[in-house]
Amino acid sequence: MRFGYWLPVFGGWLRNVPDEGMEASWPYVQRLARRSEEIGFDLTLIAELFLNDIKGVEAPALDAWSTAAALAAVTTRLELMVAVRPTYHHPATLAKQAANIDRISNGRLSLNVVSSWWKDEARRYGSQFDEHDDRYARTAEWLDVLKGAWSEKALSYRGAYYQVDELIVEPKPVSSRGRPHPVLYAGGESEAAKSLIARECDAYVMHGDPAERILPKVQDMQRRREAAGLRPMQYGMAAYAIVRDTEAEAKRELERITNVAPGSPGFGNYQDWIANTQLDQQLSLQDYSVSNRGLRAALVGTPEQVADRVREFERAGVGLLLLQCSPQLEEMERFAEQVIPLVRGAQSAAA
Repeated sequence: MRFGYWLPVFGGWLRNVPDEGMEASWPYVQRLARRSEEIGFDLTLIAELFLNDIKGVEAPALDAWSTAAALAAVTTRLELMVAVRPTYHHPATLAKQAANIDRISNGRLSLNVVSSWWKDEARRYGSQFDEHDDRYARTAEWLDVLKGAWSEKALSYRGAYYQVDELIVEPKPVSSRGRPHPVLYAGGESEAAKSLIARECDAYVMHGDPAERILPKVQDMQRRREAAGLRPMQYGMAAYAIVRDTEAEAKRELERITNVAPGSPGFGNYQDWIANTQLDQQLSLQDYSVSNRGLRAALVGTPEQVADRVREFERAGVGLLLLQCSPQLEEMERFAEQVIPLVRGAQSAAA
């Protein structure tokens, strides 16, 4: 199991707590990233929204790509998974920028390709907003141009959404036998999303869910990859972690963070998200309290209970956990000290 975490570019994950003690600032995320390498984390996911989905649209939110470039220069081991939305980035220019950041990081960049869902954000930023299946048609072409720019000496492409003539991207990203280009992660639950991801991406990332719901999702994507004659994918999942000395303490913390009410800053964004996504199950307002259905993973309890749950996900095929917690640094320290050794100790014993 690899352990990653969401970089708190929005100043936290809780829609009912105004100040979580991790401001959306360069000093904080730099400190967090450097420390995470020291305590054993493998990856950070840098989400991309220009507005703050968690604390309300008027709250600060860090830009994903400039933050990633800065982190590339001050970290040495951490994989930097940066979210990118095709409607906001032309694939030719993004291919150039990403290749440069990958070189700065010595091959540690990866992309989380996200088909935009936030209609109000697009309106405020004057961007095109495609309806659901059109977003994935655009993303398919976007990936064609991106991968072509990274692999071909000069790319010419004609599509419905993008056209380039003799596109040259040099230097290209760092490549190796096992990594011809930065790893392409993506998530989605609609048929359009799963079909595209199985064909074009390297890894599938999922919202939080119990292991018994994750297993059939992994198996479905495995069948799709095999049918396409492609090598196996990697699988990751979002999860919110609450680790405490006793189960009662963990449950009290869970109750504290899940009382989001209509009228709170994040409630309107919740309604926008529900209207513009296609999920495979109904999302409750409690689920939305911490984003990405992270609470459904049930990483809540004592270190032993949480480690047991992590091992369940590992058996279901998940190889990467993307953790959210609050406050991020302090809770990651606790997770690294109390949970990761239990998981990796069990792995060593099994080997």
